[in-house]
Amino acid sequence: MSTHDDNHVPARPADQPAHDQPAQPERFENPGLPPHRPRRADLDPKAAKRAEVQVVALFTLSVISSIAFVVAYFAIDPQARAFVPGIGEMNGFHLALGVTMGLSLLGIGLGAIHWAKTLMPDEEFVEERHPQASTEEDRLGAGQVLSHGWRSSQLNRRSAILGSAGGALGLFALPVVLPAIAGLGPAPRREQLFSTNWEAGRRLMIDPAGTPIRAADLTQGSVFHVMPDGFVGHTAIEEHGAEAVMNSRAKDPVILVRMNPAEIKSQKQREWGVDGIVAYSKVCTHVGCPVALYEQRTHHLLCPCHQSTFDMADDCNVIFGPAKRPLPQLPITIDDEGYLVAADDFREPIGVSFWERERPELLPGGNS
Repeated sequence: MSTHDDNHVPARPADQPAHDQPAQPERFENPGLPPHRPRRADLDPKAAKRAEVQVVALFTLSVISSIAFVVAYFAIDPQARAFVPGIGEMNGFHLALGVTMGLSLLGIGLGAIHWAKTLMPDEEFVEERHPQASTEEDRLGAGQVLSHGWRSSQLNRRSAILGSAGGALGLFALPVVLPAIAGLGPAPRREQLFSTNWEAGRRLMIDPAGTPIRAADLTQGSVFHVMPDGFVGHTAIEEHGAEAVMNSRAKDPVILVRMNPAEIKSQKQREWGVDGIVAYSKVCTHVGCPVALYEQRTHHLLCPCHQSTFDMADDCNVIFGPAKRPLPQLPITIDDEGYLVAADDFREPIGVSFWERERPELLPGGNS
């Protein structure tokens, strides 16, 4: 019985050409560019004028939107709410800024595209490759091409487009730059830089319990983290508000230590303390981290952020690290009930240094 399959087609050898397929040419001919189809604005001056008006309108939309962004930035309450169909309630301030900035950028983009599609040169050119080094004739030709491009773009004739495009691009910088500058917030007032909530007679309260401290209860080596009376404890927010309490947290923290008076080297440190009890700002003078690590044997205070080290036995002078000035000391005394209280505010600004930081009238030996 034959096993031949009538439907089987024998394979064609690899070197045998397929008679049903045309042979591929060694080199394809350049088909060239399709015929140029002029646009309506190329043939009809009225169409070109309409296109110019449309481009100007789009750039003008960008200008108006940029101005509206600036107005909204200053006129709308940052906490204002607005309802947007399909989205729901959202921050109206952010909505206004987003819409105006989006329209400003959209006007520039659509205006540039419409300008390119309707009025700019629309002819196709093919340039054969050539050596990188250009001849003098080529350079002169390039200059002529650029000059021709300038004239053919009609910028010299359509000054309205040039002016509106320049205005749109120039004013679009406002929505970008304004938030970066104004978002830094208001410049701090002088009293904010030079004063804290410490004042004469204000008690030192243990943080976070909010309990006063009797000088007689402190033993040598005792360490407490303290805050001014009224800005710590359960009633602080009710009394002063959350913002005031948070600001107090940033600039009022003090570390209180009782040392052996014989180990204190600074005369000013003794005078501003009470029987070896001294109080210093916890805000590091490097970048404002909390200085809270006290080593009793060496009397060193360590900032955990960048390892600035201060000597509490020598008026908290810097002995190591990037900090450039000592921690400010808070003058303290004892009230009639035996509790520790501030004798005055800090005599110099706490925290990070800044220009014109010194106030001679507040420093020891000044007029204060």
